[in-house]
Amino acid sequence: MTLDASAFTTTFLPRWLDRVTDDANGGLLEWLDDKGQPDIEGPRTTLAQARCAFVLSHLYIATGVPRLKDSAIHAWRFLDTHLRDADGGYRAAVAADGAPMDDAASATRRSYDHSFVLLALVTLEKAVPGTVPPDRVPSLWAYVERLTDPATGALWEDDAMARDGAGPGMRRGQNPQMHMLEAVLQAYEMTGDPVWRDRATGYVTLARDHLVDPDTGAIREWVGADLGPLAGADGGRREPGHQFEWAWLLHRYAELGGEVQVTGMADAMIAFAEAHGVRRDGPMAGAPFDALDPAGAVREDTHLLWPITEAGKYYSARHLATGDSDAAETANALCRLMFDRYFPAGPAPRWHNQLDGQGKPIQPIALSRLVYHVALFLTEGARAGLWPLAGTETPETIMHREEFT
Repeated sequence: MTLDASAFTTTFLPRWLDRVTDDANGGLLEWLDDKGQPDIEGPRTTLAQARCAFVLSHLYIATGVPRLKDSAIHAWRFLDTHLRDADGGYRAAVAADGAPMDDAASATRRSYDHSFVLLALVTLEKAVPGTVPPDRVPSLWAYVERLTDPATGALWEDDAMARDGAGPGMRRGQNPQMHMLEAVLQAYEMTGDPVWRDRATGYVTLARDHLVDPDTGAIREWVGADLGPLAGADGGRREPGHQFEWAWLLHRYAELGGEVQVTGMADAMIAFAEAHGVRRDGPMAGAPFDALDPAGAVREDTHLLWPITEAGKYYSARHLATGDSDAAETANALCRLMFDRYFPAGPAPRWHNQLDGQGKPIQPIALSRLVYHVALFLTEGARAGLWPLAGTETPETIMHREEFT
């Protein structure tokens, strides 16, 4: 079977859910190996359970497929029962049966993870009203505020940094800020409460003031403890995938009523990524590189799956907003590249996490948390009219989708 957006949603995902759903302990398994066999005994993370609960809810809103709703609730129940602490924070990981683990890393509450919890809560509640208890979002946000530096509005990396501060030589990432921007924009879209848009403005301002390299307009991957430029290899890291992801979010912010001027920031990021960050020829032509240096020289010429999806999201949305036919062609080419190269033929519903420049697998593990990236690319393309999400629509599907558009 040739895999495309429709087949992914209606055939591939249900087969994948059959393999990763843990009926005994709850939740979803974290990965499949290169034979399509699941990691049954491994830890369960807030990141994977929250991402899956979010994106399956998102796909249910888009398609009305009941299996997606049921699996979203299944992932959320494990998250809520075993990974949520009494103070409203979420620990990084627990054992397969939901029991707390002794190591400090598992007990850590990372700001990055909490953005996906917010995405999951507001989207699941929109998809299946009454599922999420009414105290969950307020208590989560109260904990996010504990993970926030009051002087700058920037998220600390985790609860330890929130407690002790960022000392000399410590680094702070753009990634938690970016995904919290995504989460508060989703909360605004799902609830209509303007407080979420106001919160989004804070993260946009933070990016403009501290995370963007003024010399190129590219988003920095890491900054220093004081949010200033960071010396060394980490400070010089630029990821093309995150240029596309930030640009998509900034345009979304403007579309939802934020400052229109932020599209200029997005354009600079795209100019940097398009000029330096995309392979021009060979089997992986069109794929973003994994990392560049500040001047745009390729630092890592490999190709993770997720940057392809972020570029595809951006070009899909650009086509929808402007009618740009070149953007539509690029999004379609990225979709073909993704399915042709990252999803091997065979009976197991699996994918590769990373390929080299010739399209050969480097990391063949199918991480469950990557469904988030693939599905959002496909729903953006469907929203732009580039492909359908389901081959055959039933009256139930059409009615359910129209209820949310």
